[in-house]
Amino acid sequence: MRTIKLILEYDGTNYAGWQIQPNGVTIQQVVEEALATMLKGAVRVHSSGRTDAGVHARGMVAAFSADTGIPVRAFSDGLNALLPPDIVVVEAHEARPGFNPRFDATGKHYRYTIHRGARRSPLCRHYTWHVRGGLDLAAMERAAGCMVGEHDFASFRTTGCAARTTVRRIDSVGLAEEGDLLHIDVKGSGFLRNMVRIMAGTLVDVGRGRRSVGDVALLLTQPGEHAAGPTAPPQGLCLMEVYY
Repeated sequence: MRTIKLILEYDGTNYAGWQIQPNGVTIQQVVEEALATMLKGAVRVHSSGRTDAGVHARGMVAAFSADTGIPVRAFSDGLNALLPPDIVVVEAHEARPGFNPRFDATGKHYRYTIHRGARRSPLCRHYTWHVRGGLDLAAMERAAGCMVGEHDFASFRTTGCAARTTVRRIDSVGLAEEGDLLHIDVKGSGFLRNMVRIMAGTLVDVGRGRRSVGDVALLLTQPGEHAAGPTAPPQGLCLMEVYY
């Protein structure tokens, strides 16, 4: 039995997230159906995590096991011929037996992108959160600095998060301007449900002057006692890379 590791890029606009569910078409479903066609049998694909409806990925890592002699390259070139235009296998590799994309991961890099143009952009609507008005980037950077380190992020998760612990280590939170776009790059050991989107929403609140840098510090030193900012829309979020 071989273990094949895939690195996937996808546009999540038309999908109900990564994980298979009864109420919509998902990335996992489409990939498994393509593999089933190639291998002539059902295949279960395990991923490094779940992305919600509308969220994108440049470096989602997934893996599956199969008893096949098909060359590894076929799981990129051949599989891509069966996948729709909004999902692609960037790379395929043979992994060691027992490789688990989720539990073997040591960290992840997410990027949240904000469009700061005076008017909404039809071309950006599926990939950014349009935030009108100016943002105080200096204040946002100070607030982002509060998030770096090991903290209890209980205030930065949504209802339904089943994580056993809310303590997470964030290695960096960086802001980068690209014309009207503002990228928020977050790297860390792991994330709670909607954690990055709530971090982004909280930073935007700071940038708008709706909360102070001190308020953000309280969210981390007194977790659960204060409400974080809004959960930013899903389309601005992209999983950039998973580290091993």
